[in-house]
Amino acid sequence: MKRLGRILIWVTVALLGAGALAKIALHRGESLNAIWFVIAAVCCYLVAYRLYSAFLAAKLLVLDDTRATPSERRDDGRDFVPTSKWVLFGHHFAAIAGPGPLVGPTLAAQFGYLPGTLWLIAGAAFAGCVQDFIILFCSIRRDGKSVGQMAREEVSKRGGFIAQLAVLAIMVILLGVVALVVVNALKSSPWATFTLAMTIPIALLVGVYLRFVRPGRVLEASLMGVGLILFVVFAGQWVAESPSWARVFTLGGVPLAFAIIVYAFAASALPVWLLLAPRDYLSAFIKAGAIFALAAGILFVRPHVLMPPLTRFIDGSGPVFAGKIFPFCFITIACGAISGFHSLISSGTTPKMILRESHARFIGYGAMLLESFVGVMAMVAACAMTPGVYFAINSPPSIVGATPDSAAATISGWGFPLTAQAMAGLAHAVGEQTLWNRAGGAPSLAVGMAQIFSNTIGGERLLSIWYHFAIMFEALFILTVLDAGTRVGRFMVQELGGRVWKPFGRTGWMPGILLSSAIIVGMWGYFLYQGVVDPLGGINSLWPLFGISNQLLAAVALVVATTILLKMGRTRWIWVTLLPMAWLVIITMTASYQKIFDANPRIGFLAYANALVAQIAAGKIPAAKLMDTQRLIFNQRLDAAVTAVLALMVIVLIVEALVQWYAILSSRRAPVLHESPYVQTQWAAGYSGVAQGDD
Repeated sequence: MKRLGRILIWVTVALLGAGALAKIALHRGESLNAIWFVIAAVCCYLVAYRLYSAFLAAKLLVLDDTRATPSERRDDGRDFVPTSKWVLFGHHFAAIAGPGPLVGPTLAAQFGYLPGTLWLIAGAAFAGCVQDFIILFCSIRRDGKSVGQMAREEVSKRGGFIAQLAVLAIMVILLGVVALVVVNALKSSPWATFTLAMTIPIALLVGVYLRFVRPGRVLEASLMGVGLILFVVFAGQWVAESPSWARVFTLGGVPLAFAIIVYAFAASALPVWLLLAPRDYLSAFIKAGAIFALAAGILFVRPHVLMPPLTRFIDGSGPVFAGKIFPFCFITIACGAISGFHSLISSGTTPKMILRESHARFIGYGAMLLESFVGVMAMVAACAMTPGVYFAINSPPSIVGATPDSAAATISGWGFPLTAQAMAGLAHAVGEQTLWNRAGGAPSLAVGMAQIFSNTIGGERLLSIWYHFAIMFEALFILTVLDAGTRVGRFMVQELGGRVWKPFGRTGWMPGILLSSAIIVGMWGYFLYQGVVDPLGGINSLWPLFGISNQLLAAVALVVATTILLKMGRTRWIWVTLLPMAWLVIITMTASYQKIFDANPRIGFLAYANALVAQIAAGKIPAAKLMDTQRLIFNQRLDAAVTAVLALMVIVLIVEALVQWYAILSSRRAPVLHESPYVQTQWAAGYSGVAQGDD
């Protein structure tokens, strides 16, 4: 009887989710209530976790809790640290949930709410969560090795070495721009700078408390840490309103850049239990709390989604970014659906800290579902504001016009009514001088979140507070990617360096830790500095590569996962990774070709560079801007070269993998797995970590 009751409950949840998705997909005419988005996402995630992730755990991977994990066998108190699954879930979620699930859906809203929402929900359940879960499992079975090292061992030495270089190059570019986004979010914002700075000593306090003062008391430490975090969030407003303290925490781009570089070096070199894990764990409370509060606000306020399901810009003429809905919707929304960066965390810090193989389902699959929910909430926040306001904030002046009146006329001409007076009033209400042309997604998302929060608590008088809270929240989201990513980058540098000099590859050797941390921080720090001092060029010009490189990295991870599954004899279930891998290869190669060779200067790197060269030849560029234009030409050509090299590297890896797959399937080669030998766990069934406490 109980079994029948459970079946009826899950059938009801599935039908409710299907009905909500149908409502979103088929609704036309009047605006759509945002509550349908929350219902569709939550129900689909519950069904996916209950059924699909259980199938992956039981049939595909066959998780084994009798097997000792790397944190038990190699516990060194620094990188390999047995950690409670709740603390590790917080670290993992905080590490993977960066700017992508916030900014990507916000930018992709220019196509309308429908394509992005469907991609977020379906992509996460059948691609993103699958990648994170399986790569985490594979890394656990291989002593926490990175996806690049696994490619070298399981695919081929040549293909793996190319994959390692490609992954490291992508990581450096990614971290450099992520750091630049943090700098831009904190610049001239004493509230956000103070709050983020205070999370560091709070994390150190929680780490020491759990390690030495009250080992195993996760609940106590969590309450203390979260309470202090909430205090500094509100204290940030007092700091911002104090002339003397505001001067201390109002920093320019260069000082912020060096401060972030120093912090990232510390997060990479210090023991993981001291700074990285507790800070990410506490940040996860703020992240998840804000997102669930946003969902609750949507349920309470029940705002209407004012953006149409599909806009006129699906043809590629969008003002936010150029490019047709295929492939650029699926490139713009990476994190939230599937992100290659996640594979670096799933084969970086997390497998070195996990207690049981069964925890991989909750952490790998579950954390990705939560990030996808973040993406859906970001889509709702972007689409719940007036479309005219959305396009005014996210469109550059070269598209809509340089003056408020001309921009308002252009946007109104697209069918989205807007007045310059309305934008001025909104900017004043949120405490900004202007909201015109604030491209990048973050400001418009903050406005959308602030409007929903203020309609729940405080009304218009608290709109500016909610807006600045949202800006701080976004910066907090991003910084956790930077510190965890730097530590993973340090592991990758040590893996490559260890091939030249073996002691350098030992993760417990302090000189190697310090040197590799300095190398990875120096590489992305250089790009960060160039982006800060040279806003016309440097790292800013590499932003269009992120979506492509991130999805190329996901394709690499799925190639590795498919190869390992074939070697494990899971040929019957190989479609689980093969289908999302094929889809990613199609969209990334299409996008790469278009970004390199498209004749439209707004899309093609080379076309834009050639257009600038023609303008210089025609004498249309003022002498004062000639050097900046030449730098921009160089950067566009560099973008094209980097895109081509990364795509070529992935193609080489795929060819190497196809040769391996053919040999296995045709029985020409006996499959050889490079798993660590089985060692039975010595931990009791209820054990949940020496330093990190009870589940």
